[in-house]
Amino acid sequence: MGSGGLVATFSVWDYVVFAGLILFAAGIGLFQAIRGRKETSSEEFLLGGRQMTAVPVALSLTASFMSGITVIGTPAEAYMYGTAFWLFVFSYAIMSTISAEIFVPLFYRLSITSTYEYLEMRFNKLLRVIGTSMYIAQTVISSRVAVTGLDLWGVLVATGVVCIIYCTLGGLKAVIWTDVFQMIIMLSGFVAVIARGAVLQGGLGKIWNDSYHGGRLETFSFDPDPLRRHSFWTIVVGGSLMWASMYSINQSQVQRYISCKTLTQAKLSLYLNMVGLWVTVSLAMLSGLTMYSIYKDCDPFTNKDVGASDQLLPYLVMDILAEFPGLPGLFVAAAYSGTLSTVSSSINALVAVTVEDFMKPAWPWLTEKQLSWINMGLSVFYGAVCIGMAGVASLMGNILQAAMSIFGMINGPLLGLYMLGIFFRCVNSTGGLVGLISGLTITLWVGIGAQLYPPLPEKTLQLPLSVEGCIAPDMNETTTITPFSTVLQTTTPQPRPALADNWYSLSYLYFCPVGIIVTVITGLIVSAISGKVTLSHLFVSDRRKLDLNLIEKDPKNIHGLENQVFSDNEIALKEKDYKEKITKF
Repeated sequence: MGSGGLVATFSVWDYVVFAGLILFAAGIGLFQAIRGRKETSSEEFLLGGRQMTAVPVALSLTASFMSGITVIGTPAEAYMYGTAFWLFVFSYAIMSTISAEIFVPLFYRLSITSTYEYLEMRFNKLLRVIGTSMYIAQTVISSRVAVTGLDLWGVLVATGVVCIIYCTLGGLKAVIWTDVFQMIIMLSGFVAVIARGAVLQGGLGKIWNDSYHGGRLETFSFDPDPLRRHSFWTIVVGGSLMWASMYSINQSQVQRYISCKTLTQAKLSLYLNMVGLWVTVSLAMLSGLTMYSIYKDCDPFTNKDVGASDQLLPYLVMDILAEFPGLPGLFVAAAYSGTLSTVSSSINALVAVTVEDFMKPAWPWLTEKQLSWINMGLSVFYGAVCIGMAGVASLMGNILQAAMSIFGMINGPLLGLYMLGIFFRCVNSTGGLVGLISGLTITLWVGIGAQLYPPLPEKTLQLPLSVEGCIAPDMNETTTITPFSTVLQTTTPQPRPALADNWYSLSYLYFCPVGIIVTVITGLIVSAISGKVTLSHLFVSDRRKLDLNLIEKDPKNIHGLENQVFSDNEIALKEKDYKEKITKF
């Protein structure tokens, strides 16, 4: 192993295992579709009739964002940069608490289908449309990085068609139960890699020892430098907020936990999901350390056996598992299960926001049967778009970082807008709009700048890799790898502007906090200057704290005043009257 050169290709059994697992996953989805065929309402399709329980929802939550990006990207992260990424276990705990205790009660009790309905309740319709559009753009763009490095176009199209079929026929219930199976397949792929690697290397102790001497186990760095790619602070502070922005307000996640039958089940699903994330990232890290132990003397990337870092794990699988027919097929099924999970959840969420935020307001006369046909038609449309984008080769380098950069750039300002709405009753719709635009402008500026001018090696801190043990006729004379970012800079030289080595070198995990801070501060300042506030928030925010039954029984009484603008005295009087009604009730 690890001597360079060609590795085996897929055998017949690998194709059989791969096809069997993907078809079985599709079968689960179709079974749910057939079982629930009598339930044709839009709520049943988009929210599973709000009758789901915590465990399948938790597994589905984990599968959706840990997806193909994690299966391919996280082991490569450990291989090239070490185990600092393991610190995300702290981020997952903080994110789960924020989501479960602040956002789940809000969205669950509002009984909304689209997360962005809240923005219209609190601010106005324009912000709802902007929020929905940002989500659609982010989802379609980020789907492109889910399968980069696996050059299997025929398989991609075939699995995409299967995915579209069960999403179209089965709705959210089919997506969730298929995710449960796909999660098991993803974890099995990691276990197979670790177990085989341990056998080849003489035990996990040898893998751990190689990783230690290779500098891969230097996990904790308390360097406060915001330009450093990964440190305790960038991961725990920046990473927590970035993941919170995905789990607290992202439609594909919110749609899952509000499908639970009770609020307690919805909260529990997030805490169980936290444990699922811990297990997944730990197995992914161990897979990366196994890969380092095997290739420490012959790096496939430097040796030109692979063309990109996200092809390292597929290369390893074919290298060490090819003599066991079917196991490479299991791994590729794991990677594609992740992709299917991401795409299927994206399809269902995109359908939900399109129907709830655009079509229902525009055509309120649509019947349930017409909505059902629209739901299915949109599933096919978005499925084709997502699969097409997923097949486009990414130009963004590290797929893990690329995906998280996109999430941070777009979700950060959006989370800032939600925080303005929930925590600051003085903020009006003008402040919310200007804050959101300001935050998005800043994050796109730094994010695009970081792509055009990658940070210098002393900030990314890629660890050295050797090719001394490689046996190949076209070997380079050098024996150690130059960090990938340096390779990019030397192969495509370009003048670096003054901002490149400071502002554009900001850790990608800080994109989200920067977006939140800019959005909140700008929103507060603009609201203070414009000085007008609607009553909307007095009603929406207090739903979490006061008895909700009055509002749920007769929402029109509460929402009739939403778009009126009042003076401070009028607001105080109406707020008092509102609270008295709630108390009496």
